[in-house]
Amino acid sequence: MDISFIITPWNCRDLLEATLKSIYNSQTKFTYEAIVYDHGSTDGTLEMVEKDFPQVKLIRGGDVGFAAANNEGIKLSSGRYVTLLNADTELSSDTIETMVSFMDANPKVGISTGKVVLAVNGKLDKACRRSFPTPWVSFTKFSGLANLFPKSKLFNQYNLEYLNEDESYQIDSCVGAFELIRRETMDQIGLLDDTFYMYGEDIDWCYRAKQAGWEVWYYPKTTIFHYKGYLSGKQTAKKKHNPRPTWEFHRAMILFYYKHYVDKYPRMLTWLIQLAIWGRYLLISRFKVYPGASFNGNPNPYLKKPSIN
Repeated sequence: MDISFIITPWNCRDLLEATLKSIYNSQTKFTYEAIVYDHGSTDGTLEMVEKDFPQVKLIRGGDVGFAAANNEGIKLSSGRYVTLLNADTELSSDTIETMVSFMDANPKVGISTGKVVLAVNGKLDKACRRSFPTPWVSFTKFSGLANLFPKSKLFNQYNLEYLNEDESYQIDSCVGAFELIRRETMDQIGLLDDTFYMYGEDIDWCYRAKQAGWEVWYYPKTTIFHYKGYLSGKQTAKKKHNPRPTWEFHRAMILFYYKHYVDKYPRMLTWLIQLAIWGRYLLISRFKVYPGASFNGNPNPYLKKPSIN
C-alpha cells in the first residue's frame, strides 16, 4: 500500500461523504486506503460509510481527542505514507499522485503538505505553512504585528505570508487537516502525542520530526479544499457557541511550550507567557471557563512536561 488516509469524523455525514468521494475519484497509479475513526456520530455517518464505501476500514470509536483517534487509525494502516485528513476536506484528483511522487523523489522529507485552501473563498488556509510558535513568533502573531506587517520576515513568521504561496520550500510545520508523513519518520519519532486534544499535535509531530533530522515541506503543486471550522464547532449557530475549541487551543499552547521550550527560556519569561496565554483565553471566553477544562488528569502541568508517545 502506498498511502493510508486517516479520517476522524463526528456528525458530519455530508462532509465526510464528499471527502471519501474525492479520495476514490483520484487519478493515480499509486495504491491507497481510507481508515475512518468515528467519534460516535448519530447523524447517519456510520450507515453512509458502510453502505456507500464498504472498502473503508471503519472504527466505531468513542469521544477521544483528535490525536488519540488518529493514532487508532494509524495502527491499522499499511501505507508507506500516512496522511491525516480532515473530514471537512476534499482532495483534487491529482493530490495522491502529486504528493506521493514528491515524497518518493525526496527521501529526506519526513512530512509534507500541499496547498490547502479555504473552500469558502479559495484563499490559502494560513495554517498549512507555519513556523514553530516560539515566544517571539507567538508574540508577533497575537500582538497584531503580523497583521500590520504581513510581508515582513521579522514580524510575520507565524504564517509565513512573506513567502510566495505558489512556490515550494521547507517550513517548520503544517496543519493536521492534510499532513502526510513517511512511515520511516513515524517509526522513528512515534505516534501523535495524545496529551494534545484537538490542537497542537500537528505542530508537535513536525517539531519532533525536525529534531530527528527530517525535513518538512510545503509543496503547492496540488490543492486540497478545506471547509474550515465545521468540525471544531466554530460554524455552529451563533446562539450555540461551543467553548471547547477556545479552551483546547490555549491549552495546546501551554502544553507545547512546556514540552519543548520551558528549559530554553528564563523562568520570568515562562511566567509572563502563562499570564499572556490565560489572559487571552479569559478575554476571548468572556471570563467563562470551559466546564470540562482539565489537563488530562495532571493537576499541575507546569511541574511535569507532557509525555511523549
